Amino acid sequence: MNVDGLREMLQSGKSAEELLHSIFDKIERSKLNAFVTLAKESALEEARRADKHGAKGMLGGIPIGIKDSISTKGIQTTCCSKILEGYIPPYDAHVIERLKAEGAIIIGKTNMDEFAMGTSTETSCFGPTRNPWDLNRVPGGSSGGSAAAVAGGEIPLALGSDTGGSVRCPASFCGVVGLKPTYGSVSRYGLIAYANSLEQIGPFAGNVKDVALLLDAISGYDPRDSTSVAKKCEYLKELRDDVSDVKIGVPKEFFGEGIDEKVEKAVWSGITALEDGGASYTEISLPHTKYSLAAYYIIAMSEASSNLARFDGLRYGLRLGKDKDWHTTFSEIKAQGFGEEVKRRILLGTYALSAGYYGKYYLKALKVRTLIKRDFESALKDTNVLITPTMPFPAFKIGEKMGEPLALYLADVNTVPINLAGVPSISVPCGFAGKLPIGMQIIGRHFDEATILRTAYAFERGMT
Repeated sequence: MNVDGLREMLQSGKSAEELLHSIFDKIERSKLNAFVTLAKESALEEARRADKHGAKGMLGGIPIGIKDSISTKGIQTTCCSKILEGYIPPYDAHVIERLKAEGAIIIGKTNMDEFAMGTSTETSCFGPTRNPWDLNRVPGGSSGGSAAAVAGGEIPLALGSDTGGSVRCPASFCGVVGLKPTYGSVSRYGLIAYANSLEQIGPFAGNVKDVALLLDAISGYDPRDSTSVAKKCEYLKELRDDVSDVKIGVPKEFFGEGIDEKVEKAVWSGITALEDGGASYTEISLPHTKYSLAAYYIIAMSEASSNLARFDGLRYGLRLGKDKDWHTTFSEIKAQGFGEEVKRRILLGTYALSAGYYGKYYLKALKVRTLIKRDFESALKDTNVLITPTMPFPAFKIGEKMGEPLALYLADVNTVPINLAGVPSISVPCGFAGKLPIGMQIIGRHFDEATILRTAYAFERGMT
């Protein structure tokens, strides 16, 4: 299911309403658990309007799924946490406003790890999502519902959010294309914050062209987000097969120990295919990569402990009935409203920000972040893109790593440096390990999504 195919279907006589009925029917029969809320009434109303007046905009009549951490007016938004159960936002996120202006139809909210904290979509209060390639395996996280819905053919497009790899990880595990844009290029207004100096809203699709189209729709300046940057590009128009001018850097720190042999082999085959297409490559070093994971988790958990403090049942979140003294009331609400992983990260983040340890942990992590950012800027002076494996291994089995939080954190080793540096990165399918897909990560300069999309597009065209 892709956008061109759906457009042809709509132009050949099938109504948008008929299309939505078939999609809802497929979702309701699905075993993936990719959607947690369906907006049938509002979606069908939009479809009837499109049928009556004609589909308008670059996404006219095209259905899309939205991660449950992005605010949607009139549609329940919970971050897949009990503490936000029943919350219906009174406003749309900036990206939702953009999608509606371009004629897209919001069909529902997709499953995710609770408050985007996870690598497997197993910490959701709605239960785990399953990988379409093997129902016993995870789809990746935290935007696993969005990736699985696209990979399972339930929808052509979806939005996720990426704090440390949460778009690229599930894109890799599910065999679809997922993009983390440059920090500041897509407004975060309306995205419920987990770690706001790291996260970006990003698109999913079955192919690079549809990802570029969706990025065209959602990117651009928003005065309501103080980190939004007024740079705009027409990404779809930049796509072409030619990569003869592309210089690829291959960071040695992203290969070797901990990387599955089949993953490494598939990514090198991808680099060779681009070389055959005219690109050149050179091996490089990003010397501070080994500190990325530690710095990332200290920063992310510290920001999480601050952002999630507002969910105390008085300002926002769950109510339990009769109040007791404030300490007991807050404790009981948070104990019942948050899952174990969220509690773990809040506690660790609070510790890192405490008066006695702020300089030892949080401040030091920020200094490391600067070094990592400089590594990327230096490497990308002489190269146009960097290529690495997206994930060190293919999708693992449901429940396999739930008792090992450190093992789950280590799975993010190839994606978190990109969020620390704030550069854009895309995951594109590049092969299989048995029946499980493998993702290749293409990283670019700040605000140069056009080059990584072009490189991914040329690779995809050469593979198909």
